[in-house]
Amino acid sequence: MSAPTSPDFPISDHCDGRLFFNPGVDTDRSLADLWRWRRSGRRVPWPARVPAAPAPPPPREAGPGEVLLTLVGQSTVLIQVEGCNMLTDPIWSERASPVSFAGPRRVRPPGIAFDDLPRIDLVLLSHNHYDHLDVATLKRLHARSAPRIVTGLGNGRVLARHGLGRAVELDWWQCCTPARGVDVTYLPAQHWSSRTGRDRRRALWGGHAVQAGGACVYFAGDSGYGPHFAAIGRAFAPDLALLPIGAYEPRWFMQAQHMDPFDAVQAHRDLAAGLSLGIHWGTFQLTDEAIDAPLEALARAKAEAGLDAGAFLAPDFGTTLVWRSRPLPAEAQGAGGSS
Repeated sequence: MSAPTSPDFPISDHCDGRLFFNPGVDTDRSLADLWRWRRSGRRVPWPARVPAAPAPPPPREAGPGEVLLTLVGQSTVLIQVEGCNMLTDPIWSERASPVSFAGPRRVRPPGIAFDDLPRIDLVLLSHNHYDHLDVATLKRLHARSAPRIVTGLGNGRVLARHGLGRAVELDWWQCCTPARGVDVTYLPAQHWSSRTGRDRRRALWGGHAVQAGGACVYFAGDSGYGPHFAAIGRAFAPDLALLPIGAYEPRWFMQAQHMDPFDAVQAHRDLAAGLSLGIHWGTFQLTDEAIDAPLEALARAKAEAGLDAGAFLAPDFGTTLVWRSRPLPAEAQGAGGSS
């Protein structure tokens, strides 16, 4: 009788040693569920292309006490703190797909042209779905500045196969210091992973808390609404939160794995975030809702919750928001301001 093989990953409340799972929630859907969804006929067509004027290049770096956030599209955000430029789930490709000739096509151009990016020091990679882990973009970034990648357990295997070896793999609640003065904690999310159909839940999904420059920025990745947001709020009370607001219809299929804007507003409140930025909308059509439905629903959700309109924003792609961890000196007042 052969000896049992050792587990690939630490056994925990979200891993049996081989497969990861969401504690208390099943996000798996059957082929019958998928067929029911596809036969419903409720998919609202998106335009083939949404024209957008080119945005000016972002700043090369943040000033002292500043955090700069520039929405690129989908879940890609340029985060800049003094001395470090980061990207979340970077994708500049035309399709979120393993092939170039099929799969969801980008309808809005990236808010920053790739060649206008500043030096990128760090990539925060939430999970392995194709609209989040885009190998072509990661290769371009590697050739340009070879940034460190911080991601969840199991994702390094995909990266290594493509020569992207500068990855730190973390379990939920583990922390690393990938750049000077920058601490990153990998955090729970309610989602799943797969790239081939044969590797479902064999790599971990999650979000990131970045502590740098006197501020905490939380990137949620993809997630359904759950108690983890309150736990993260208690642990970090982030100044800034990047929360997904799109790809949520139909709710019977998507609710466990993708928040809608009403869920996202509740997550914002659970986190006690100072400012939230809506991501994961208006780029690739993955689900049934109309292209502008997330923005309209977010406005309703904020109004119903009595939330100040400026506390949760979904700006145009390419817009740079400026947040300051400390006020400008008196002599600098009036020389610049938040966007």
